[in-house]
Amino acid sequence: MIQIICRISQILVLFFMALYTIKCYTYFTAKDRAKRESNINKQIIYIFMIHFLCHVVLIINKPSVKVILYYLVELLIAILYIVLFRVIYRDCSRLIINNIVFMMLIGYTMLLRLNMNLLVRQFVLATIGLVISLFIPMIMYRIPSLKNWTVFYGIVGLVLLASVFVPGVGKVINGSRNWVSIAGFTFQPMEFVKIIFIFFVASSLVKVSTLKQLILNAVIAAFYMLILVAEKDFGAVCLFYICYFMMVYLATSRPVFLIGGIALMVVACMVGYMLFKDNIFSHIIVRIHAWQDPFKYQQNEGYQVCESLFAIGSGGFMGTGLGNGMPYMIPVAESDFIFSAICEELGVIFGLALILIYLSSFIAIQNIAMKCKSPFYKYVTFGIGISYIFQVMLNIGGATKFIPSTGVTLPLISYGVSSVFSTLFMFSIIQNTYILVSKEADHFEKEKARLSIPEERRPGNPARA
Repeated sequence: MIQIICRISQILVLFFMALYTIKCYTYFTAKDRAKRESNINKQIIYIFMIHFLCHVVLIINKPSVKVILYYLVELLIAILYIVLFRVIYRDCSRLIINNIVFMMLIGYTMLLRLNMNLLVRQFVLATIGLVISLFIPMIMYRIPSLKNWTVFYGIVGLVLLASVFVPGVGKVINGSRNWVSIAGFTFQPMEFVKIIFIFFVASSLVKVSTLKQLILNAVIAAFYMLILVAEKDFGAVCLFYICYFMMVYLATSRPVFLIGGIALMVVACMVGYMLFKDNIFSHIIVRIHAWQDPFKYQQNEGYQVCESLFAIGSGGFMGTGLGNGMPYMIPVAESDFIFSAICEELGVIFGLALILIYLSSFIAIQNIAMKCKSPFYKYVTFGIGISYIFQVMLNIGGATKFIPSTGVTLPLISYGVSSVFSTLFMFSIIQNTYILVSKEADHFEKEKARLSIPEERRPGNPARA
């Protein structure tokens, strides 16, 4: 009987996951506001059904009062976040809110399955992040001069990024010196610097009018990346680099910058490999070997990738079911390779749907960016969207052997407080742009209505009296 309940729950999870994913895209094709709101409301039902069914299976496989308690607290925080954001900001993007809540609940569920201690830490700190993120659009609205803080962004970003080299503060983890430990709390400055970097590039591009200014901007951006190279954080280097050149391409609309940026990246990688392959690039070489032929190095360099592929393959389309797989065989399954753990126990279908949900958020972000009339917020939103989807690609690509593993997290799902905080902050910045776009649209509609009224009937016209 227990096995039947688990199997039915497993099938229903995939069913509601498919419905949720479909609603992510029918939201864009809805012809009116009422239809979009209907899609969003149905999504909320699907979110909580998936969350409930997953915990039913977990409780069956791991009977514990703690599991029930965690479920109820997660549910309460999720409902509060959805309601409060909607109440405070009536013009917010509800699709983005739903996707945030959904991804965080999936992350909590997987951490509960993998490591209950990590779940508690992630949940407590992520809840603090949710509370802080509620105020970000409000603060940004009250500081209209953000686009003029170019020098501030440049200096603060470089100082924070270089803080990992301070003796006694910086830490080396997994071959990269990109961690800071203060009073027992460890975090990655890079996760917050990438937001500052996007603001720096956006504020610079708004003011750029000559090639000389653009070159100066590129030199400062290069300093960011050189520090990341010194930290041996090449996943972040790729993320910053792609983000920068995509933003420049948006601002200039000149393909030469995009093509030149790709060519420069290829040349830099080749030169860097030849000059520094025995020191700075040594741990990257290990990852490249593991990517090229993981089974040849299965006992050492390729162990992570092999176990990741075994997990995805053993789960199949339907998954083994929560609690029935062996995700603990994958090193750092709770962060870098959490996608493999998801595919093993929830199924490849679930994993593919998850990718589509991430993609729907990206599409929504770029729609907001393209509709924004303020160049600064257009560039910021566009840059955040590129950073977000590229991070997803780096994580899932590494887990599936599509690209070498880079050590970046899966946004809002992987364990990593720094990553969760920065992602929540980025989505709140996007909400600010969405609210700005909504106000611009309302103003346009009012002006359109005003101009359509005959002159003699307009308010304030003496002839009307």
